[in-house]
Amino acid sequence: MLKILGVKIDSITFEQAITKIDKFICDKKPSQIVTVNPEFIMAAQKDKLFKKILNQADLAVADGFGLILASRYLGKPLKERIAGVDLTWAICKLAEDRGYSVFFLGGAEGIAKKTALRIKKIHQRLRIAGTFAGKPRDAKTLEMIKKTKPDILLVAFGAPKQDKFIYDLNRSKDAFHPPLAIGVGGTFDYITGVVPRAPELIRTLGLEWLYRLFKQPFRFRRIFTAIVLFPLAVLKQKIIK
Repeated sequence: MLKILGVKIDSITFEQAITKIDKFICDKKPSQIVTVNPEFIMAAQKDKLFKKILNQADLAVADGFGLILASRYLGKPLKERIAGVDLTWAICKLAEDRGYSVFFLGGAEGIAKKTALRIKKIHQRLRIAGTFAGKPRDAKTLEMIKKTKPDILLVAFGAPKQDKFIYDLNRSKDAFHPPLAIGVGGTFDYITGVVPRAPELIRTLGLEWLYRLFKQPFRFRRIFTAIVLFPLAVLKQKIIK
């Protein structure tokens, strides 16, 4: 485990993460996974609740090449980058193999359903508990989760909304508590092809940010935070220490 700017990240391989996830579901205790990236860490510097949620998560994976570089610079290299999209596919494969049910929540209208159907084409025995665009503070959203009782809840509200939603859900006395819940950000858009994912070579080289900037110029501020402000903050952290 490593802390970058006060935010916990588990040093874990992809396979180890899947093993942990399987155990979380078997234990049937409400567990939360967060997919930490540089933007999460920078947002957590100003949002105390978000920082608390990240640090109390049952598993915090490094979803960002910048975190891998930062960990090496800090002398505590993380084992592996675990992208939210890849993790979502792997979780659905695990669910198919084990017979776990999955609820797809969030995204634009209809995207959750399209995501479920896209994954179902690959993992045909996957049990889909439900799909719904929903909203973080919507009674119908909670009602549907309680009614379907999924083993796995994938939430695509975007950070920090999705992570706060899961945190509150797991602590609510009246709501159903899924054994596993994870915030997946824009994963549904990638899986459905609404947003193209960078080619594998570009991802391997850590240049996914450049591809995103080219495809989505409106993300400039977020990308600037990840590739400029975050490295400067990490550099400052090491100098102060």
